[in-house]
Amino acid sequence: MTRPARPRARGVVRQTLVIQNVSGLHARAAAKLVQLCEKYKSSIKLIRGRSSANAKSIMGVMMLEAARGARLTVVARGADASPCVRAIARLIDGKFGEAK
Repeated sequence: MTRPARPRARGVVRQTLVIQNVSGLHARAAAKLVQLCEKYKSSIKLIRGRSSANAKSIMGVMMLEAARGARLTVVARGADASPCVRAIARLIDGKFGEAK
């Protein structure tokens, strides 16, 4: 379940997503997320509770320790922020391409 992306200030898009796959944001899923984010020029931050990470950093993403059911807020800033957040939502909602 996701909330729709909300544009904030000019060029800033924020959306809260729920990790749905059984294994959570494990190494392979984190790598897929980082690879996707690297395709965009926008700066992308992931927020989980009081922790945040650069979504283009595998170590930062892994440090969020997002298990199944964890809520992640994606904040993208830049000209391609909207398509970026939509792509991230598709990846997470699609369980990172995993069967479970």
